[in-house]
Amino acid sequence: MNIREQSELIERQTLSKYACLSENSKGRLQPEEKCPIRTEFQRDRDRIIHCKAFRRLKHKTQVFLSPVGDHYRTRLTHTLEVAQIARTIARALRVNEDLTEAVALGHDLGHTPFGHAGESALNEIFPDGFRHFEQSLRVVDVLENDGEGLNLTYETRNGILCHTRGQEADTVEGRIVKIADRIAYINHDIDDAVRAGVMEISDIPKDILEVLGYSHSQRINTLVFSLIENTIDENLKMENSVQNAFDRLHQFMFDEVYLKGHAKSEMQKIPEFISALYTYFMKNPDDMPKEIQDIAKRFSVERAVCDYIAGMTDKYAVEKYESIFVPHSWNINI
Repeated sequence: MNIREQSELIERQTLSKYACLSENSKGRLQPEEKCPIRTEFQRDRDRIIHCKAFRRLKHKTQVFLSPVGDHYRTRLTHTLEVAQIARTIARALRVNEDLTEAVALGHDLGHTPFGHAGESALNEIFPDGFRHFEQSLRVVDVLENDGEGLNLTYETRNGILCHTRGQEADTVEGRIVKIADRIAYINHDIDDAVRAGVMEISDIPKDILEVLGYSHSQRINTLVFSLIENTIDENLKMENSVQNAFDRLHQFMFDEVYLKGHAKSEMQKIPEFISALYTYFMKNPDDMPKEIQDIAKRFSVERAVCDYIAGMTDKYAVEKYESIFVPHSWNINI
């Protein structure tokens, strides 16, 4: 019995009957020989961590566009917080931590520069529409590994695709990530908004704080504990009062932070910015990197331009825009 088989045995002996066992995976898009050391979901996790799209997350905006300061969240730190919360829940419910972590680490790989403002802009421009969860799946299926994709398991791919609104993931692990994502971003966005001077904790209705907690850690603990304590079988559920307070906090953040003030004023600049880049590269596809030109040959120029812009970091997008549209000084030696 090799190390992977020992790990699979431990899963069979210790995990809940509702857990997705790695040995029962529906498999990969292209069959591969199994690793003698790692389970299938451990391999998925490792492939995601080592891919280029994962590294780019450190320079992609969460809420505040290209913030100046070392302590604001990025897509990378958000992803790590989601993974930590999701793993805590998965361990407590005795489901597969490795699958949970793989989904969490891969869920935002397809996010655009400039957060949801960039996503909305590309959705308006690209003929087929743009949704970041679909792009995350496209990243792992097509764009990574020089166009070969990461060849992840069905369960990881399904969890990535279903991590946001709409269809629920097939596995309880994928559904845990969906909830952990919401727990993470609502609470760390409060932290960032307070740091930016956009709001104060006292702005949040007191009855919400009395239920969830007055500090960052208190709120996360309340939500995670409530989910663990009230989940029956594979039906993830919080106590009604906690769920109601959480839903109201979510709405408060949309009304008072995401769609108002500084965040909204900066977001208003993004559609024209993204549109200019899209129009330019549609007219000048040869100016894109070779690997993106290869995507154009396989699919279409529109698809390749969309993939290229979606993969940009905030900093890279600004640099590209400036190099194309902003005149440069010209020094003449007389």
